[in-house]
Amino acid sequence: MEPPSARNLDMIELLDEIRAMIAERGSITVEQYMQLALGHPDLGYYMNRDPFGATGDFTTAPEISQMFGELIGLWAAEVWSSMGSPDPVRLVELGPGRGTLISDALRAARIVPAFRNALDVRLIETSPALATMQHELLVDCGVAVSWAQTLKEVPNGPAIVIGNEFLDALPVRQFVRVSGQWRERTVRVNSDGALAFDVADRAEPYIRAAAANGEVLEVSPSGHRLMFELGTRLVKQGGAALLIDYGHGVTRFGDTLQALRAHRYVDPLAAPGDCDLTTHVDFAAMARSASATGAAVYGPVDQGDFLRAIGIDLRTKALAERASPDRAEEFERARARLVGKGQGEMGALFKAMAVADRRLRPPPGFQSNTKSA
Repeated sequence: MEPPSARNLDMIELLDEIRAMIAERGSITVEQYMQLALGHPDLGYYMNRDPFGATGDFTTAPEISQMFGELIGLWAAEVWSSMGSPDPVRLVELGPGRGTLISDALRAARIVPAFRNALDVRLIETSPALATMQHELLVDCGVAVSWAQTLKEVPNGPAIVIGNEFLDALPVRQFVRVSGQWRERTVRVNSDGALAFDVADRAEPYIRAAAANGEVLEVSPSGHRLMFELGTRLVKQGGAALLIDYGHGVTRFGDTLQALRAHRYVDPLAAPGDCDLTTHVDFAAMARSASATGAAVYGPVDQGDFLRAIGIDLRTKALAERASPDRAEEFERARARLVGKGQGEMGALFKAMAVADRRLRPPPGFQSNTKSA
């Protein structure tokens, strides 16, 4: 028999820790479960692994093509110009993954030397493993790069904030409609020792939404806190944020909690710490929180429409013309995957939303899109 891998041992240890916690304190909420499964300091999913790419559990847009990060770098340069070209300007990325997006963005920004020279790059990362990868990739990028655990640690000043597939990994609370009342979904241990979903005994009287029994309502307290913090900062200190993620533009009911391992969907409760957990982003709810701070909110718009508006078709053509036929075909396939709206493509499932200082003109990609608030 082969010895269990370190990855599986971590999963077993975290599962045991969660079982022990439930035995001691009773059922935990879905939000608490997600926090442990993803962010446990030693055993959380993001703490000790590279989850990206073909050999990981999922692939993000920056890993599909360099064009994604390059276009966002040029988007940031144009926003900087609309801000009055402040020097320095904080370029902040939330959850930078391997560092691929920011690396591509900084390379593209070379065509705007004044912007590159003004940059103070800050990466918000809680995973030691991913921070190490980011450092190795960016060590020779020619721009000052620093790391922080939270947005609060980023020094004051005008900022441009990027978050690609960041909001979807923030823990959510789930509420289930049972006998005409909303009850919080919880996680318990069943008779054979496996984790199972349940609902709290006590109803949540402050939720006034009407729904049929069995419906699920998802709320992201972490997402709302981030939107309040982000909007408040941009209103007071200037700047804009670009948030790209999969989700929906209108608040609606539904259980969107999902787990991915090796690019396949798995049971979210079966292997805590060993698979990615996400939910679909409620962009309408996030927009409401950002708008409450006095910030302008643009979108959400489909990712495909956003990327086309900021030049992906021209960028694909330019790269393809200088490439070998095989490489040119790769660029076209990547473009199609990023902007296409069919099965397995990202153009409609993923949305882009901007939050900005109201004194700025609408950011690139949103000029024809009226403010949502």
